[in-house]
This record gives sequence, C-alpha cells and structure tokens, in this order.
Amino acid sequence: MNHATRTGTQRANSDVLSELPGELMMWVLIASEILVFGAALMAFLAVRASDPAGFSASQALLDQTAAAVNTLVLVTSGLCAAAAVRAREAGARDVARRWLFIAAGLGIAFLVIKGFEYASKASLGIGIDTSPFFMFYYLVTGFHALHVVAGVVLLAIVAWADSVRNMEAAVAFWHLVDLVWVLLFPIIYVLR
Repeated sequence: MNHATRTGTQRANSDVLSELPGELMMWVLIASEILVFGAALMAFLAVRASDPAGFSASQALLDQTAAAVNTLVLVTSGLCAAAAVRAREAGARDVARRWLFIAAGLGIAFLVIKGFEYASKASLGIGIDTSPFFMFYYLVTGFHALHVVAGVVLLAIVAWADSVRNMEAAVAFWHLVDLVWVLLFPIIYVLR
C-alpha cells in the first residue's frame, strides 16, 4: 500500500470515528460489554440445550408480566434519553435535564420492579444455586441490573455536566442497557 492510499485510509477511519456520538472510549466499553453479554447468552443457550425440560420448568416460575413491563420502562427511558440529547443539541438545557431525570427515574423504576421479582423468587426459596437456569438468570440479570445502576448514575452526572458530547456518551451507554434487556427478555423469559 503506498503512502497516499495509507493516508487516505487513515483519514477515512478517522472520519468514521469522529462521527460516533460521544467518546471513543465509551464505544470501546460498549463493544466489550456487548461481547460479555453475548458470551453469557450463548452459554445460557448452550446449557439450556442440554436440559430443555429443566429450563422450561424453571422459566415457568418467572414473572413474564413484570419483565414485559420492565421492557416498556427501559425502552421508554431510552426514548427520553434520546430526547434529552436532541433538546441539548437545540440549546434547551433545562428541557434536556428534565428528560435525563425522567430517563434516570425510569431506570430506578426498572430496578424496583426487578427487586420485587428477585424478592418473589427468594420467598419461594429460589436462589442462584436452585438450578442451572436460575444460576444464569441471577448472574445475567444481576449483571444487567448493575449496568442499570451505572447508567442511572451517568445520566444524573451528565444532567449537570451537560455538554452535548457528555450526553451523547452517557446516552449511548444507556442505549446499551436497553439493547441488552431487549435481548435478555425474550431469551430468558419467552423463548421455549
């Protein structure tokens, strides 16, 4: 490859990276988190294939309604977060902050619903060691819940440190949280 071609390729790669909303390191984090959750879901599906009856019986104990409500809560939260970025780009800082706080509040609502779901399982004596299904259920949904907590904190921080770039980075992370749940919901709660 000659110098002109290499320089043109580098410039094209640089342009692509500069078009990403937010910060490059946030995208590196997002990509790594997608790989981690993807590996966890693949392991879940592989173990499920070895015991479909056991997984089906355990899955029947889950609250699909609560999970569906949580899906609506997170998707709505993602829409609010996106509205915050749009408002901030338009110079409406107070409106953007309100959208971020609504998005964060919905994230907290998600955690409350998930907490009730965990408490319900605990009251039935269902824990991480009950079955392979519940081991994966608690590990994967618990890891996701930690990401929700981190996302809520990020949204609150960027409501105050509210540059467009900061909001774009935090909202990109929040959309990761949405995306992961949109994948977890059907695989863990619905797929038979």
